[in-house]
Amino acid sequence: MKNTDIFSITHKASRRSFLQSAGTMALGASFLPWLAESSQAENLLQDNKPLGIALVGLGYYSAHQLAPALQQTKFCKLTGIVTGTPSKATEWEKKYTIPKKNIYDYKTIDRIADNKDIDIVYIVLPNSMHAEYTIRALQAGKHVICEKPMAVSVKECQQMIDAAKKANRQLSIGYRLHYTPHHQEVMKYGREKTFGKVKIVETSDGFKIGDPNQWRLKKALAGGGAMMDIGIYALQGSRYTVGEEPVSVWAQEFKTDSVKFKEVDETILWQLKFPGGAVANSSCSYAAGLERLFATCEDGWFEMGPCYGYGAIKGRTSKGDMNLPQLNHQAAQMDDFAQCILTNKPTRTPGEEGLKDMRVIEAIYRSIETGKVVPLS
Repeated sequence: MKNTDIFSITHKASRRSFLQSAGTMALGASFLPWLAESSQAENLLQDNKPLGIALVGLGYYSAHQLAPALQQTKFCKLTGIVTGTPSKATEWEKKYTIPKKNIYDYKTIDRIADNKDIDIVYIVLPNSMHAEYTIRALQAGKHVICEKPMAVSVKECQQMIDAAKKANRQLSIGYRLHYTPHHQEVMKYGREKTFGKVKIVETSDGFKIGDPNQWRLKKALAGGGAMMDIGIYALQGSRYTVGEEPVSVWAQEFKTDSVKFKEVDETILWQLKFPGGAVANSSCSYAAGLERLFATCEDGWFEMGPCYGYGAIKGRTSKGDMNLPQLNHQAAQMDDFAQCILTNKPTRTPGEEGLKDMRVIEAIYRSIETGKVVPLS
């Protein structure tokens, strides 16, 4: 997660009126199924209140992205919090008018099972805590959104998926970019071969990380460094641009500060090969600013940049600019998940999607250790 400025259109007007304007015209027929689902969910809301969301962990992302976004959502709202810091509980209670009965700590979180005000639990904790608290929330009978990366191992990812199935609840991973018009358009380019078959993809994401004592630089909490935090955006971008799952990976790691990055990776470069012949060259770094997705195809090209941060996304193609609407990523993501629950449809970013990324990430680390190409099939 990166500390970039929020750029969003207002959601005070109804989503329906927004989508009936320039956004719908720009996206065309590819966005019409979403309109139908939105309309269905709106009809259900006429007799039901918006779904309640409890945020677990009140760090930067919850405070500066998710909570503000939940003031713009239509199908869900902030109704509860889980925190181990009493002062934060008091602050959030006053700021968002949260009833005391909807405030929990990490010891009492299981009692959330008896709270009808909370339908969805959003896990926003350090990576190594994702599996435990996702499973506990599912066992409490709640639907769950787990922030990326899904977990710190393939084994944990599978345990989370199994827990969701056993509880008969939906598990969604916080891949907010899947809910933005620009990234959806790129997925369509690859799927429909708009510019011909994708040949080479270049994806990169990075920023200069600050505080050397933060949890992201501690392996026990983060599971890894730049790769786990922001490299996952570049990895996701290459996968959904090509529209296939990679068959092999080769990777290298580089460090310029062996003290600050003693426990985790600073910079990683990797190459993915896909079954259809496409190749992706990617990088991530905690030492430099990077933010790009580029694909060259048989009959043209397309690119985005900036494309992974919380702000405006810009895209271009060999045929011209991608003139698509901007929106609040987190609000779109959470509203979409709420609609899935209301209409009994699967989320577009389920636990299985997070598991796919973790399989590749584990292979990337194995390639770094061995110096060899690691097969993924």
